[in-house]
Amino acid sequence: MRFSCLALFVTFAMLSPAGARAHLGLDVPTSRYGPDTLKTGPCGVAGGERTTNVTYFEPGETIEVRWDEYVDHPGHYRIAFDDDGVDDFVDPATMMELYSNDAVLLDGITDRGQGERDYVATVTLPELSCDNCTLQVIQVMYDKPPYTTPGNDIYYQCADLVLREAETSPDAGTDAGTGTDAGTAAGTDAGTGTGTDAGRRTGAEAGSGGGGGCSVGNGTIAELGAFPLLLLIFLGRLARRQRLLV
Repeated sequence: MRFSCLALFVTFAMLSPAGARAHLGLDVPTSRYGPDTLKTGPCGVAGGERTTNVTYFEPGETIEVRWDEYVDHPGHYRIAFDDDGVDDFVDPATMMELYSNDAVLLDGITDRGQGERDYVATVTLPELSCDNCTLQVIQVMYDKPPYTTPGNDIYYQCADLVLREAETSPDAGTDAGTGTDAGTAAGTDAGTGTGTDAGRRTGAEAGSGGGGGCSVGNGTIAELGAFPLLLLIFLGRLARRQRLLV
């Protein structure tokens, strides 16, 4: 009875999702389908489509690609990039073919053997913008001869990407606002100064030309000083004339 229960448990474990964990799982960027979908190229499942697991980068950005080898196989890894879908991903024609087309960013990444699960590689993305681009990581295995494509010699993982320029930084907006304030202040000062000077000149000219009001006009300091002197002479003569008459 105990043997039957143990056999049933082992069978269940082998058939369960946990027991069927992928041999290769892409961690960064986020995998399109997760680590359990990897058998069929170019991204793990036949006729696969883009998902909402999208990661954003800038054009030309250098990134770290991280993956986990759950089940060890001797072989190597390859990282490729397609700027519009998955059409540019082509399986290597032979087990040892490297950099088979322009989509390949990094190839021949050595498998480190049993006990080494975590892998990281640095790649530089193309200097372009795209909303439908894809990063692919494959594992080419050496222990499943004969090597055929399509076949059972490659595991596939993909990540859906978007490459866009970074948005305008908050600092840039602040600087722009400061510039606007400076321009406004300069314009206000210029307008106030100009208007004041113009008003003063206009008022003075109006008083001089019209002859009305109490404006002295454009008289000089010398002219203003002679007026009182003439007034005193006139008053003195008037007083002298009055005394003669008496």
